[in-house]
Amino acid sequence: MKEIDELINQLEANIEFENLTDLTISKVAVGWHIDHSLKVLNGVIAVLKNSNPEEYKKKFNLMKELIFLLGFIPRGKAKAPKAVRSFEIITKEDLLSQVATAKKSSTEIQNLNSKSFFKHPHFNDLNLKETLYFLKLHTKHHLKIIDDIKKGSK
Repeated sequence: MKEIDELINQLEANIEFENLTDLTISKVAVGWHIDHSLKVLNGVIAVLKNSNPEEYKKKFNLMKELIFLLGFIPRGKAKAPKAVRSFEIITKEDLLSQVATAKKSSTEIQNLNSKSFFKHPHFNDLNLKETLYFLKLHTKHHLKIIDDIKKGSK
């Protein structure tokens, strides 16, 4: 879980840039990308912890296989589900609270059954290993956008 912890630390380090925007890169500010990434991390880990491994169903999914093979998520191809989008003002305090939750949750992953799973809206059931890989890809995707916003707003 070391890599997940490092990604959480990178999100936390970018909180100071929460209000930066560059509309040529993204329609939303850095804070939105941090908030979204943390909502995904915290939400998905909660689903993993509460899943019933006996209900896991492995099913081939071409889109998942391509994204996992490429090792990155293309920009602008998917819309975040409402559950992981923020429609309110994002505060620094809220981001820090979500970071604390993510750090605590990431320590609990190692104790989960390998067939703990998350039902992804496009990829179907992802087992623990696949879910962790997805979380890394997803968080890196948003960290790249954050870096591009920071470069573009100078």
